[in-house]
Amino acid sequence: MADAPSPVGYLPFYSRETDIYALPELVEHPVDAAYLRELGVSVTPSAETLAGLERGSRIFAQRFRERTLLPHTRFRTGSIDPAREEPEIHNYTGRCPTLTYEINPVRGCGVGCQYCLVTDGVHEQPLVALENYHLYVRRLLDEMNGPGSENANHYYYFSPKTEAFQEPTLLTGIAHRILREFIDHFRRCPQSRARLFIASKAGAKHLLVEDGGESVLDLFAQLRGRMQFNTSVSIMPDAFRDLLEPYAAPLSERLRAVTMCRERGIQSNSALVQPIFTPWLSDEHIKAFFDALHGAGIINYKPEFLTACMENLSMLGPLLGHFDKALERQLYEDYLLPSNADHRKQRGRTAPDRALSRESIARMSRYTDTLGMSVSVCYWVRSQLGITEAEVPLINRNGFQCLGYQSELFRDVQ
Repeated sequence: MADAPSPVGYLPFYSRETDIYALPELVEHPVDAAYLRELGVSVTPSAETLAGLERGSRIFAQRFRERTLLPHTRFRTGSIDPAREEPEIHNYTGRCPTLTYEINPVRGCGVGCQYCLVTDGVHEQPLVALENYHLYVRRLLDEMNGPGSENANHYYYFSPKTEAFQEPTLLTGIAHRILREFIDHFRRCPQSRARLFIASKAGAKHLLVEDGGESVLDLFAQLRGRMQFNTSVSIMPDAFRDLLEPYAAPLSERLRAVTMCRERGIQSNSALVQPIFTPWLSDEHIKAFFDALHGAGIINYKPEFLTACMENLSMLGPLLGHFDKALERQLYEDYLLPSNADHRKQRGRTAPDRALSRESIARMSRYTDTLGMSVSVCYWVRSQLGITEAEVPLINRNGFQCLGYQSELFRDVQ
């Protein structure tokens, strides 16, 4: 991969209201045993857990001093060898319902989520946008769903390791070129059972960016019936979200993007709800959040609690404590029980207490049932929390499963 000689700077479409570097109190006290006692945390973490929290505090303080908490708003362009790129299957649990291939046209991410599932909130990697990535997508579609393979049910996930519709992919036309590859594929192979699955924090501004006179939304419209757009939204205080997702669209703008898709006939009625911060999950906040999703036409959601390594948790805790120390204390209570140390997702990230997780899903479900909304959960959640098919069907009443895959997209092509 050859990088361009100099980076391209850009202005984020959406920017944070609060400057994280103006909050020095965030790194004044390490998250150690003394800090937890002073905060009133009642659980006693293991020595290994405490070591991880203390290590994370040191990393957080260093990154604060060096101003590397947020990604730089610049990127380089690069390229790949489309013939040599190895297909990557998206299957963290080994039990995904349909073979799913990943589409990741950017190295790094410009959104800057402090809880990032890929980097544990570290955004020091140079941002590289791969200008010819669409040629790899063309090859992948030809090999997996081209002539002779049209009947294979395959999802193509754009994009699990980075934001699909961020400034580097939009300003270069990379996102548009990838979508055009799918459009061209279906023209050449009208019976193809390839399906595009998008999970994105994009707001309305992102979907209206044009390349060659066509917006992302225009290209979505040409893929009606063969793609789904899942908004990715989180349950947390709004001001906290502003710090944790510094360059993402506000919640209202993400829901406006959903509405715009639905108005164009694009499958966009499922949401990836992540991360959920359990200390914020009161009945009042559950109602307000899901009422907003319901108002945008969302009928299904996949709940995903915050998962964090201990180093990452000790960075997120003080950020939450900046707004409410009681919420910070509860965050540690929910995660640090020694009995919860083995409740880990991919890459060793710890999820909240199992009993609390089950009860939280039940509380959300009880309310969303009144709105006609369904819940889909992945195999890992089922196995960890003992959720049976009687409680949440593998394919629910609205046709969604696992991450939110819409099974009805695989109806026989007319």
